[in-house]
Amino acid sequence: MYDSSDLRKGLKIVIDGEPYIITDFEFSKPGKGQALYRCKLKNMLTGYTMDRTYRSGDKFEPANLNEVKMQFLYKDGDGYHFMNMTTYEQIDMTEDQVGDAKNFLKENMEVSILFFDETPISIDLPNFVELEVIDAPPGVKGDTATGATKPVTLETGYTIQVPLFVEEGDWLKIDTRTGQYVERKKK
Repeated sequence: MYDSSDLRKGLKIVIDGEPYIITDFEFSKPGKGQALYRCKLKNMLTGYTMDRTYRSGDKFEPANLNEVKMQFLYKDGDGYHFMNMTTYEQIDMTEDQVGDAKNFLKENMEVSILFFDETPISIDLPNFVELEVIDAPPGVKGDTATGATKPVTLETGYTIQVPLFVEEGDWLKIDTRTGQYVERKKK
């Protein structure tokens, strides 16, 4: 059990049976009375945010979170399928649960999946992935002086802005945190 004095930014607690992460925290001690802990909390399942104020002496249950290394197997009409690397158990996740990670998932890619009481709630991808360009229209050099870009489609179906020299069949290094082009790779 956590006490209100343990509250800090990044702490994960359970409120009404759902996991929350503290995204902002402020401590205040008025001249008279108890200390106040003002927190901004984000629901880790729905993304809902709320503000709460707690007094010293309040108790909180820690969130039962577990991160597991898994391998992405394939995607079909039922969703995205992953396999635990140590027990070989498979789990399914919906497109909503996968979120923006779907833009960078390749078969056999290793990812970290965060579980809350046996329920997968989020995916952590590697910071950089290498993906092949499957469609790249020719770049048109207009009246731009520098930094001209064009849209290309990657093997996952994701469309990204890249420099004009990128062609179909090139391999690109993509930053999964920002979803932006980093560099062209030789294969």
